[in-house]
Amino acid sequence: MIKPIVKDLLFLQQKAQLATKEDIKIGQDLLDTLNVNQDRCVGMAANMIGVQKRAIIFMYGMVPVIMFNPILKKKVSPYQVEESCLSLVGSCLATRYKEITVEYLDQNWQKQTLILKDFPAQICQHELDHLEGILI
Repeated sequence: MIKPIVKDLLFLQQKAQLATKEDIKIGQDLLDTLNVNQDRCVGMAANMIGVQKRAIIFMYGMVPVIMFNPILKKKVSPYQVEESCLSLVGSCLATRYKEITVEYLDQNWQKQTLILKDFPAQICQHELDHLEGILI
């Protein structure tokens, strides 16, 4: 279901709670909402659609990746980049890492590990920050 984008900074700055199997539907809501915003957005966290759960989606090329309870396990080669966010006005500098390793649960609640580089890694890191209540 398409959800409205949350712009309330106090809400967005709260740390997300662990997702459970009962939260699987959040993945579809994230996908639907990302699809209608694809002209200006490449990733979302659940708090951006009003849900304080540890769930994100981002585009890995043309493929949407949904992650539940993602954990950043490794990060290599920091750099600075200017980013913007659908929930915020303007843009800010952020420190990102060129390569990251993330463990997560997929839509079937199976544990996965993904190594991301370059722009997909940047998008994922932005969404992981959202889960911690960190805004750019």
